[in-house]
Amino acid sequence: MALNLSQKQDVVAQVAKIAATAHSLVAAEYAGTTVEQMTAMRKKARETGVFLKVIKNTLAARAVVGTEYEVAKDSLVGPLLYAFSLEEPGAAGRLIKEFAKGNDKLQPKVVVVGGQQYPASHVEVLASLPTRDQALAMLARVLAEPAAMLARAVKAVADKQGGADAAPAEVQAETA
Repeated sequence: MALNLSQKQDVVAQVAKIAATAHSLVAAEYAGTTVEQMTAMRKKARETGVFLKVIKNTLAARAVVGTEYEVAKDSLVGPLLYAFSLEEPGAAGRLIKEFAKGNDKLQPKVVVVGGQQYPASHVEVLASLPTRDQALAMLARVLAEPAAMLARAVKAVADKQGGADAAPAEVQAETA
């Protein structure tokens, strides 16, 4: 179904708004993907914070003007599915990678992160980025390690000096 001018303007405005706040973009060829596969992909996209849309490339090119995704404007050719990561940078990459495993017709073509365009093979790198929860857990582990090292060092010194056995005996003598 062809869109009239006002509908096209609405689509461009919607995609431009998403592109202004998104963390990454993965554009993939989807020709040959079944309706069931697309429905499953859309459902998973909603669950993982990915904006998934099939629009004409000319409308997508207009929508990304003025955003960090403008670098990909010339690469938007062929039937493309646009996946914008809204919550974390790797979400779109993980989504496309997951569904490309079961569908050889779904091929990533463009990856854009931080205003830089990368080849389609970088969807693997993008997909391997940690989620927000994983990154926070890694940060907590890094922050906790110096305290754990200090505790181990103090315990080693106390054990070496025999303070570990003597301290409880002194405490027992003082309480008696």
